[in-house]
Amino acid sequence: MRTPTLGALAATAVLAISVTGCGSSDDDESTAGASTGTTAAKTTKVNDAAVALLPADVKSKGTLTVAADASYPPNEFFDKDGKTIIGLDPDLAQALGTALGLKMEVQNAGFDGIIAGLQSGKYDLGMSSFTDNKEREEVVNFVTYLSAGTSFFVNAQKDTQVTDLASLCGKKVAVEKGTVQLDDATAQAKKCGSNKLTVLPYPDQNGANQALAAGRADVSMADSPVADYQVKLSNGALKLAGTPYGTAPYGIAIPKNLKIEKALQTALKGLIDDGTYQSVLDKWGLEKSAAIADPVINGAQD
Repeated sequence: MRTPTLGALAATAVLAISVTGCGSSDDDESTAGASTGTTAAKTTKVNDAAVALLPADVKSKGTLTVAADASYPPNEFFDKDGKTIIGLDPDLAQALGTALGLKMEVQNAGFDGIIAGLQSGKYDLGMSSFTDNKEREEVVNFVTYLSAGTSFFVNAQKDTQVTDLASLCGKKVAVEKGTVQLDDATAQAKKCGSNKLTVLPYPDQNGANQALAAGRADVSMADSPVADYQVKLSNGALKLAGTPYGTAPYGIAIPKNLKIEKALQTALKGLIDDGTYQSVLDKWGLEKSAAIADPVINGAQD
């Protein structure tokens, strides 16, 4: 990863960022093998009711390709080897695969290209912290599996006042391309008038994090679990700001023609009921408020 020359404080933040997400979001298709699963995922039993709902062609295929942008810890990111994808989503993918009697092959992909890849048949599933919303439901289906909002974070050594979207006016905001945060920041920029809000989009969250640490941006935005995790890793160089907003469901993205929504929903419900789901959340430090009890198909709230 290319890292600019920084002051001592900023370098500390970038070091933490680089260790947790040393890959790019280029479509290099690094694969996470079965070793990415948690112990709970490895001991998950086959869910016969879920398997019975799988289409015959999916059963015979035996393997599903799961796309994830490995720059979003703790949800999905590269391990220290720079190749293996680990995190919440890979662990859940492996547990779901076991429950369905299928192999899950997790591949790195640029976030803003995953849905197109699902539509073209390049990927079978997208598990990459997707917010399930009405716009995305027009082209893919979702099975919900988590609840998350958006959080702001800033340099802890600067007096950057951020409380909500309106307070971004007059600031430079670093966000990842293809995300809800980019949409929200862009929409807010149109409302700021002469008090200009500059939106800095980056190919992945690593780039947005580094822009903040280097002082090129005043604030960054990310899903709440990701922002919380990054702040914890920065050793006090970064801090959360304002109040999270826009709580909405995460969903597993599924091509319209694959027809495995009910099977995935049943398998996920089984993981929730037997405790596997919560063990994965606990492993990655997600708050209990992020957990859901009942996965639904296409649960967009807007």
